[in-house]
Amino acid sequence: MNSIWDQIKYYYRSGGALNQLIMINLGVFVLYLLLRIISFLFQIQLDAVFINFTALPTDLLKLATRPWTIITYMFLHQGFIHILFNMLWLYFGGRLFQEYFGSRRLISAYLMGGILGGLVYVLAYNLFPVFSDYVAGSNNRGASAGVMAIIFAIATYNPRFPVRLLILQVPLWGVAVFALITDLVALGEGNNPGGSLAHLGGAAFGFMMARSYTKGKDLTEGMSSILDKLANLFKPKPKLKKVYSSGQRGYASKKAKVNDEEKLNQILEKISRSGYDSLSKEEKDHLFKFGKD
Repeated sequence: MNSIWDQIKYYYRSGGALNQLIMINLGVFVLYLLLRIISFLFQIQLDAVFINFTALPTDLLKLATRPWTIITYMFLHQGFIHILFNMLWLYFGGRLFQEYFGSRRLISAYLMGGILGGLVYVLAYNLFPVFSDYVAGSNNRGASAGVMAIIFAIATYNPRFPVRLLILQVPLWGVAVFALITDLVALGEGNNPGGSLAHLGGAAFGFMMARSYTKGKDLTEGMSSILDKLANLFKPKPKLKKVYSSGQRGYASKKAKVNDEEKLNQILEKISRSGYDSLSKEEKDHLFKFGKD
Protein backbone atom coordinates (compact mmCIF):
# COMPACT_ATOMS: atom_id res chain seq x y z
CA MET A 1 0.00 0.00 0.00
CA ASN A 2 2.83 2.39 0.88
CA SER A 3 4.48 1.60 -2.44
CA ILE A 4 1.32 2.46 -4.41
CA TRP A 5 0.87 5.68 -2.47
CA ASP A 6 4.53 6.59 -3.03
CA GLN A 7 4.11 6.01 -6.76
CA ILE A 8 1.01 8.22 -6.83
CA LYS A 9 2.91 11.00 -5.04
CA TYR A 10 5.84 10.58 -7.42
CA TYR A 11 3.65 10.83 -10.54
CA TYR A 12 1.88 13.84 -9.08
CA ARG A 13 5.11 15.70 -8.32
CA SER A 14 6.98 14.76 -11.49
CA GLY A 15 4.13 14.67 -14.02
CA GLY A 16 3.74 18.41 -14.50
CA ALA A 17 0.72 20.69 -14.35
CA LEU A 18 -1.51 18.66 -16.68
CA ASN A 19 -1.03 15.42 -14.74
CA GLN A 20 -1.65 17.26 -11.49
CA LEU A 21 -4.96 18.68 -12.69
CA ILE A 22 -6.14 15.29 -13.94
CA MET A 23 -5.01 13.50 -10.78
CA ILE A 24 -6.78 16.01 -8.51
CA ASN A 25 -10.02 15.57 -10.46
CA LEU A 26 -9.70 11.78 -10.34
CA GLY A 27 -8.82 11.83 -6.64
CA VAL A 28 -11.91 13.90 -5.76
CA PHE A 29 -14.08 11.59 -7.88
CA VAL A 30 -12.72 8.47 -6.12
CA LEU A 31 -13.33 10.12 -2.74
CA TYR A 32 -16.92 10.87 -3.74
CA LEU A 33 -17.45 7.25 -4.87
CA LEU A 34 -16.14 5.95 -1.55
CA LEU A 35 -18.45 8.28 0.38
CA ARG A 36 -21.38 7.18 -1.76
CA ILE A 37 -20.64 3.51 -1.05
CA ILE A 38 -20.35 4.18 2.69
CA SER A 39 -23.58 6.19 2.58
CA PHE A 40 -25.38 3.31 0.88
CA LEU A 41 -24.07 0.62 3.24
CA PHE A 42 -24.70 2.51 6.47
CA GLN A 43 -27.76 4.48 5.32
CA ILE A 44 -26.21 7.87 6.06
CA GLN A 45 -25.83 10.97 3.88
CA LEU A 46 -22.06 11.47 3.72
CA ASP A 47 -22.13 11.85 -0.07
CA ALA A 48 -24.83 14.53 0.14
CA VAL A 49 -22.84 16.41 2.78
CA PHE A 50 -19.76 16.27 0.55
CA ILE A 51 -21.67 17.60 -2.46
CA ASN A 52 -23.21 20.32 -0.31
CA PHE A 53 -19.72 21.32 0.90
CA THR A 54 -17.99 21.39 -2.53
CA ALA A 55 -20.59 22.17 -5.24
CA LEU A 56 -21.19 25.79 -6.28
CA PRO A 57 -24.61 27.02 -5.05
CA THR A 58 -26.64 29.66 -6.87
CA ASP A 59 -28.22 30.94 -3.67
CA LEU A 60 -26.15 33.99 -2.67
CA LEU A 61 -26.61 33.41 1.07
CA LYS A 62 -25.32 29.85 0.76
CA LEU A 63 -22.44 31.04 -1.41
CA ALA A 64 -21.50 33.65 1.20
CA THR A 65 -21.05 30.86 3.77
CA ARG A 66 -19.14 28.62 1.30
CA PRO A 67 -16.97 30.97 -0.79
CA TRP A 68 -14.44 28.19 -1.46
CA THR A 69 -16.97 26.43 -3.69
CA ILE A 70 -16.07 28.81 -6.55
CA ILE A 71 -12.85 26.73 -6.69
CA THR A 72 -13.89 23.29 -5.44
CA TYR A 73 -16.84 22.90 -7.81
CA MET A 74 -14.53 22.65 -10.82
CA PHE A 75 -12.91 19.49 -9.41
CA LEU A 76 -16.17 17.75 -8.52
CA HIS A 77 -17.88 15.12 -10.70
CA GLN A 78 -20.66 12.71 -9.81
CA GLY A 79 -20.95 10.62 -12.97
CA PHE A 80 -18.36 8.44 -14.73
CA ILE A 81 -19.26 9.69 -18.23
CA HIS A 82 -19.09 13.27 -16.99
CA ILE A 83 -15.55 12.99 -15.65
CA LEU A 84 -14.41 10.73 -18.52
CA PHE A 85 -15.20 13.25 -21.25
CA ASN A 86 -13.98 16.20 -19.22
CA MET A 87 -10.63 14.52 -18.58
CA LEU A 88 -10.27 13.47 -22.23
CA TRP A 89 -10.89 17.06 -23.30
CA LEU A 90 -8.52 18.31 -20.61
CA TYR A 91 -5.77 15.93 -21.71
CA PHE A 92 -6.18 16.84 -25.38
CA GLY A 93 -6.43 20.58 -24.74
CA GLY A 94 -3.86 20.65 -21.97
CA ARG A 95 -1.11 19.15 -24.11
CA LEU A 96 -1.67 21.70 -26.86
CA PHE A 97 -1.99 24.54 -24.35
CA GLN A 98 1.41 23.77 -22.86
CA GLU A 99 3.01 23.86 -26.31
CA TYR A 100 1.95 27.48 -26.83
CA PHE A 101 1.56 28.97 -23.37
CA GLY A 102 3.71 26.77 -21.11
CA SER A 103 2.70 24.55 -18.21
CA ARG A 104 2.88 27.36 -15.64
CA ARG A 105 -0.16 29.06 -17.20
CA LEU A 106 -2.19 25.85 -17.56
CA ILE A 107 -3.42 25.60 -13.98
CA SER A 108 -4.01 29.36 -13.84
CA ALA A 109 -6.11 29.32 -17.04
CA TYR A 110 -8.09 26.33 -15.75
CA LEU A 111 -8.82 28.05 -12.43
CA MET A 112 -9.61 31.48 -13.87
CA GLY A 113 -11.81 30.00 -16.59
CA GLY A 114 -13.62 27.98 -13.93
CA ILE A 115 -14.02 31.03 -11.69
CA LEU A 116 -15.43 33.20 -14.49
CA GLY A 117 -17.71 30.35 -15.58
CA GLY A 118 -18.94 29.94 -12.01
CA LEU A 119 -19.62 33.67 -11.65
CA VAL A 120 -21.57 33.76 -14.92
CA TYR A 121 -23.61 30.78 -13.71
CA VAL A 122 -24.42 32.31 -10.32
CA LEU A 123 -25.19 35.78 -11.69
CA ALA A 124 -27.44 34.43 -14.46
CA TYR A 125 -29.48 32.36 -12.02
CA ASN A 126 -29.99 35.40 -9.81
CA LEU A 127 -30.71 37.90 -12.61
CA PHE A 128 -32.93 36.11 -15.14
CA PRO A 129 -36.57 35.43 -14.16
CA VAL A 130 -36.56 32.02 -15.85
CA PHE A 131 -34.34 30.69 -13.06
CA SER A 132 -36.16 32.28 -10.13
CA ASP A 133 -37.82 29.01 -9.05
CA TYR A 134 -34.50 27.14 -9.06
CA VAL A 135 -32.11 29.52 -7.28
CA ALA A 136 -32.66 28.12 -3.80
CA GLY A 137 -31.76 24.51 -4.60
CA SER A 138 -29.45 24.60 -7.63
CA ASN A 139 -25.70 24.01 -7.68
CA ASN A 140 -23.03 23.39 -10.27
CA ARG A 141 -20.09 21.02 -10.50
CA GLY A 142 -17.56 19.80 -13.07
CA ALA A 143 -14.35 20.81 -14.83
CA SER A 144 -16.08 21.89 -18.05
CA ALA A 145 -15.69 25.66 -17.61
CA GLY A 146 -11.96 25.36 -16.95
CA VAL A 147 -11.56 22.94 -19.85
CA MET A 148 -13.46 25.27 -22.18
CA ALA A 149 -11.09 28.07 -21.19
CA ILE A 150 -8.13 25.92 -22.23
CA ILE A 151 -9.71 24.80 -25.52
CA PHE A 152 -10.76 28.33 -26.51
CA ALA A 153 -7.38 29.78 -25.59
CA ILE A 154 -5.67 27.42 -28.06
CA ALA A 155 -8.38 27.78 -30.70
CA THR A 156 -8.03 31.58 -30.55
CA TYR A 157 -4.23 31.52 -30.55
CA ASN A 158 -3.82 28.88 -33.30
CA PRO A 159 -7.25 28.45 -34.94
CA ARG A 160 -5.96 26.43 -37.92
CA PHE A 161 -4.40 23.66 -35.85
CA PRO A 162 -5.63 20.41 -37.50
CA VAL A 163 -7.73 18.02 -35.44
CA ARG A 164 -8.60 14.57 -36.77
CA LEU A 165 -12.12 13.36 -35.95
CA LEU A 166 -12.45 9.78 -37.21
CA ILE A 167 -11.92 10.15 -40.99
CA LEU A 168 -12.29 13.95 -41.04
CA GLN A 169 -9.66 16.58 -40.37
CA VAL A 170 -11.01 19.91 -39.15
CA PRO A 171 -9.34 23.07 -37.84
CA LEU A 172 -9.38 23.61 -34.10
CA TRP A 173 -11.56 26.70 -34.45
CA GLY A 174 -14.26 24.45 -35.95
CA VAL A 175 -14.17 22.21 -32.87
CA ALA A 176 -14.42 25.24 -30.58
CA VAL A 177 -17.31 26.76 -32.55
CA PHE A 178 -19.15 23.42 -32.53
CA ALA A 179 -18.79 23.22 -28.73
CA LEU A 180 -20.03 26.81 -28.42
CA ILE A 181 -23.07 26.20 -30.64
CA THR A 182 -23.87 23.02 -28.71
CA ASP A 183 -23.98 25.00 -25.47
CA LEU A 184 -26.11 27.75 -27.01
CA VAL A 185 -28.59 25.20 -28.34
CA ALA A 186 -28.71 23.42 -24.97
CA LEU A 187 -29.25 26.76 -23.23
CA GLY A 188 -32.10 27.66 -25.57
CA GLU A 189 -33.77 24.29 -25.01
CA GLY A 190 -33.37 24.48 -21.24
CA ASN A 191 -31.20 21.34 -21.21
CA ASN A 192 -28.68 21.79 -18.37
CA PRO A 193 -28.68 25.60 -18.64
CA GLY A 194 -26.41 25.98 -15.62
CA GLY A 195 -23.67 23.90 -17.21
CA SER A 196 -24.01 25.76 -20.52
CA LEU A 197 -23.74 29.15 -18.80
CA ALA A 198 -20.57 28.08 -16.98
CA HIS A 199 -19.12 26.76 -20.27
CA LEU A 200 -19.75 30.11 -21.96
CA GLY A 201 -17.98 31.93 -19.14
CA GLY A 202 -14.97 29.62 -19.38
CA ALA A 203 -14.85 29.99 -23.16
CA ALA A 204 -14.95 33.78 -22.80
CA PHE A 205 -11.93 33.73 -20.50
CA GLY A 206 -9.95 31.49 -22.87
CA PHE A 207 -10.71 33.83 -25.77
CA MET A 208 -9.73 36.95 -23.79
CA MET A 209 -6.57 35.30 -22.46
CA ALA A 210 -5.30 34.35 -25.93
CA ARG A 211 -6.12 37.74 -27.45
CA SER A 212 -4.36 39.53 -24.59
CA TYR A 213 -1.37 37.19 -24.84
CA THR A 214 -0.85 38.09 -28.52
CA LYS A 215 -0.72 41.75 -27.43
CA GLY A 216 1.93 41.05 -24.80
CA LYS A 217 -0.35 40.92 -21.75
CA ASP A 218 -0.67 37.80 -19.61
CA LEU A 219 -4.04 37.60 -17.84
CA THR A 220 -2.89 34.56 -15.85
CA GLU A 221 0.20 36.17 -14.30
CA GLY A 222 -1.54 37.23 -11.09
CA MET A 223 -2.99 33.77 -10.49
CA SER A 224 0.34 32.13 -11.35
CA SER A 225 2.13 34.32 -8.79
CA ILE A 226 -0.42 33.38 -6.12
CA LEU A 227 0.03 29.67 -6.89
CA ASP A 228 3.83 30.03 -6.73
CA LYS A 229 3.59 31.69 -3.31
CA LEU A 230 1.24 28.98 -2.03
CA ALA A 231 3.59 26.28 -3.30
CA ASN A 232 6.57 27.90 -1.56
CA LEU A 233 4.53 28.32 1.62
CA PHE A 234 3.86 24.58 1.91
CA LYS A 235 7.23 23.46 0.57
CA PRO A 236 9.38 21.86 3.31
CA LYS A 237 12.51 23.75 4.23
CA PRO A 238 15.69 22.02 3.01
CA LYS A 239 17.90 20.68 5.75
CA LEU A 240 21.45 21.97 5.36
CA LYS A 241 24.41 20.28 6.93
CA LYS A 242 27.07 22.39 8.57
CA VAL A 243 30.37 22.40 6.71
CA TYR A 244 33.54 22.55 8.77
CA SER A 245 36.98 23.43 7.41
CA SER A 246 40.38 24.20 8.79
CA GLY A 247 40.60 27.40 6.77
CA GLN A 248 38.21 30.22 6.08
CA ARG A 249 38.68 29.88 2.31
CA GLY A 250 37.84 26.17 2.36
CA TYR A 251 34.77 26.84 4.50
CA ALA A 252 33.52 29.53 2.14
CA SER A 253 34.06 27.27 -0.87
CA LYS A 254 32.09 24.40 0.65
CA LYS A 255 29.35 26.74 1.82
CA ALA A 256 29.01 28.15 -1.70
CA LYS A 257 28.77 24.59 -3.07
CA VAL A 258 25.98 23.78 -0.62
CA ASN A 259 24.14 26.95 -1.63
CA ASP A 260 24.54 26.08 -5.32
CA GLU A 261 23.13 22.60 -4.74
CA GLU A 262 20.24 24.03 -2.73
CA LYS A 263 19.41 26.47 -5.53
CA LEU A 264 19.65 23.67 -8.11
CA ASN A 265 17.16 21.56 -6.13
CA GLN A 266 14.76 24.50 -6.01
CA ILE A 267 15.07 24.99 -9.79
CA LEU A 268 14.44 21.28 -10.45
CA GLU A 269 11.37 21.35 -8.20
CA LYS A 270 10.08 24.39 -10.12
CA ILE A 271 10.61 22.57 -13.44
CA SER A 272 8.69 19.51 -12.19
CA ARG A 273 5.86 21.75 -10.96
CA SER A 274 5.58 24.34 -13.73
CA GLY A 275 7.85 23.29 -16.60
CA TYR A 276 11.14 24.66 -17.99
CA ASP A 277 9.41 27.72 -19.50
CA SER A 278 8.54 29.00 -16.03
CA LEU A 279 12.24 29.56 -15.17
CA SER A 280 13.64 33.07 -15.10
CA LYS A 281 16.75 33.93 -17.15
CA GLU A 282 18.87 33.84 -13.99
CA GLU A 283 17.57 30.35 -13.12
CA LYS A 284 18.22 29.07 -16.65
CA ASP A 285 21.77 30.49 -16.53
CA HIS A 286 22.38 28.83 -13.16
CA LEU A 287 21.11 25.49 -14.50
CA PHE A 288 23.37 25.79 -17.55
CA LYS A 289 26.40 26.75 -15.41
CA PHE A 290 25.81 23.87 -12.99
CA GLY A 291 25.54 21.45 -15.93
CA LYS A 292 28.89 22.63 -17.30
CA ASP A 293 30.56 22.25 -13.91
